Amino acid sequence: MSDWSDDLHAVLLQLNGYMNRPDLDQAFLARAGVKLDRALFPLLTRIGLSHPISVVELASLVGRDHSVVSRQAAKLVDLGLVDRLASEGDQRVRRLEPSAAGRRMLDQFAVTRRRFLSERLGDWTDDERSMLLGLLVRLAATIANFEKTEAVDESPNTARTGSSAEGTDTP
Repeated sequence: MSDWSDDLHAVLLQLNGYMNRPDLDQAFLARAGVKLDRALFPLLTRIGLSHPISVVELASLVGRDHSVVSRQAAKLVDLGLVDRLASEGDQRVRRLEPSAAGRRMLDQFAVTRRRFLSERLGDWTDDERSMLLGLLVRLAATIANFEKTEAVDESPNTARTGSSAEGTDTP
């Protein structure tokens, strides 16, 4: 017997799998007419959505090791797709932001993504697409709010409970 939450979890894992498949990323890059190392694609996309962003924040968002993301970010800088800026609060921290060339590439991604989704969801009504987006935005906000309320003080005397015992809380 399946509960609706089990079905939701399965669908979210399926969607996450699609978003993390190297072959689909490579096909998307080809469709966009962009030559870019497939491993750099999700990083550039996240930098485009969350800029300015530190390497540590970026590594957390993409679920990769900080040192790996740091090397990959350096490649994006070398390619001229990302600029590395000093943080206003801490001059030791460098923030990543798309360069003009990076923004042009992100614009190519947006055109390709819009075309792809229009093809796939072409038989959906405007109301259905709007409802889907609204519910996904609400789900994301609900999960983000849960993360904030479940965060606990990390002092040695504080007991870890709930998801923090799993090490999944966001500080």
